[in-house]
Amino acid sequence: MYVCDLLILNMVSMGNCLTLHRKRKKALPIETVFKLPSPLPTWPPGEGFAKGIIDLGGLQVCQISTFTKVWVTYQGGPDDLGATFFEPSLIPNGFHMLASYGQSNNRLLSGSVLVAKDDTDNQDLLIRPVDYSLIWTSESLGIKQDTNGYIWLPIAPEGYHALGHIVTNTEHKPPIDKIRCARSDFTDEIENQTWIWGLGKESNANELNYFTIMPMNRGPQQMGVCVGSFIAQNPNNPSLSHTALACLRNKKPNYLSSMPNIQQIETLFQAYSPLIYFHPKETYLPSSVNWFFINGGLLYTKGDESNPVLIEPTGSNLPLGGSNDGNYWLDLPIDKPSKKKVKKGDLKETQVYLHIKPMLGATYTDIQIWVFYPFNGGAKAKAVFINIPLGKIGEHVGDWEHLTLRISNFTGELQSVYFSAHRGGSWVTVSELEFNGGNKPCTYSSLHGHAMYSKPGLVLQGKGTIGIRNDTAKSKILMDTGVGFELVAGEYLGNSVVEPPWLNYCREWGPKVSYDLGDEIKKVGKLLPGIEKFMKSLPKEVLGEEGPTGPKMKRSWDGVEV
Repeated sequence: MYVCDLLILNMVSMGNCLTLHRKRKKALPIETVFKLPSPLPTWPPGEGFAKGIIDLGGLQVCQISTFTKVWVTYQGGPDDLGATFFEPSLIPNGFHMLASYGQSNNRLLSGSVLVAKDDTDNQDLLIRPVDYSLIWTSESLGIKQDTNGYIWLPIAPEGYHALGHIVTNTEHKPPIDKIRCARSDFTDEIENQTWIWGLGKESNANELNYFTIMPMNRGPQQMGVCVGSFIAQNPNNPSLSHTALACLRNKKPNYLSSMPNIQQIETLFQAYSPLIYFHPKETYLPSSVNWFFINGGLLYTKGDESNPVLIEPTGSNLPLGGSNDGNYWLDLPIDKPSKKKVKKGDLKETQVYLHIKPMLGATYTDIQIWVFYPFNGGAKAKAVFINIPLGKIGEHVGDWEHLTLRISNFTGELQSVYFSAHRGGSWVTVSELEFNGGNKPCTYSSLHGHAMYSKPGLVLQGKGTIGIRNDTAKSKILMDTGVGFELVAGEYLGNSVVEPPWLNYCREWGPKVSYDLGDEIKKVGKLLPGIEKFMKSLPKEVLGEEGPTGPKMKRSWDGVEV
């Protein structure tokens, strides 16, 4: 697709004829609205999930993803493509605009912003601003833009908070009746999330920057609700601080009424279950936990290491609860044939494990997808153009990895996916995902290390040109997570979900390393002088020095993805 960028009129020496030469350029990604590849399924009946409106305790909110363009800049920001700012359109009767929406031009239009309606008798949850303050204009900058842009801060009455900026393409103040501010007890603190735009190609703390904003306090028990707005920050204007704006807060006593029930969760997961592609050279594949136990997984006890115990198929004889005190750990079978078999896993016997969490004041559902690998293979380092096998470094028994689907409770649409990678990971918005088989996002598991990524290729874990290789590729070795899954936890679902015993095993799923890590690092140092310091700086779990813990011991289990 192309759009006209410049029209040049050239006189041609052929009578009075004018020839039009059009200089053309590719359309900006944001000029295309993202749509999921396939239609959404019909959701099973339930209480408040996917009804279009969520009640925050008398304040009803609706998610709007249709927009009217207000102002466009064509430079600065991510990829130096500029940003576009919008107003929500097609707002339902009785609902009010809360803020403008902004997005970088380097990706498809895929966001949303909330509108609100006061459904109480007193009608005092929403109020008009008393005025607007012009905090920034592009008038004198000489940047590439469609017209001048003006950013306004609504001035809320005492006891109320503004929830976002208003963008106009005129110097005149917006009408007072254009938006609403929310009563302070229905708001919460915010923090920056993603950089939208600035004058340069990268965020610069000494210049103007635009960021999306999120509730500062996030987690399954936190009530902050994301509006979908943004904040403009300028170091030369102290009024542009986080205290100038707020997010919403869910105050409904039964705030979980917007969450999906078990039947809806199963339908959601069948619709969005990721496809995991393994590297063509992958040796160590996943399995179900039960398969690991049935095929000889062992429980060791400190002080009685010579008498390991076979683990029951459900893990019922594991020491449950407590803390990771180092008194117990799991390991592979002792005899070599069984050990070799279990190390490789069994893709046909694989099952993924789902944990369901309310997020952002129960306006979103997070579906954590946990994958178990009996064994994690050794790592490779890369230094400029040299690849160096790291021997046993990185090897460990019992590898847990996960993905998280974030789904809108307004519509049931997939919003983003979190890809875990070692001790970190990253959120990828839905418009930047690769899909296959309908609305199933593609995931790439790194060779031997099993870190999750949204695209195939090499990811270097380190600094500069030195790091640990994370190689991913699309191959015929594929797992559809929707084929075999078990819902193992969803605290809000109560007794409807029975947790398997092994989920409450809080110790290590593998022993500490059985080799001298220092010697292994020295061997690598002989091949590549200078890499020893880098290797010692890596987390113990990456080095394989400590056995990993299970899902419930991860920070993301009852917190946020980091």
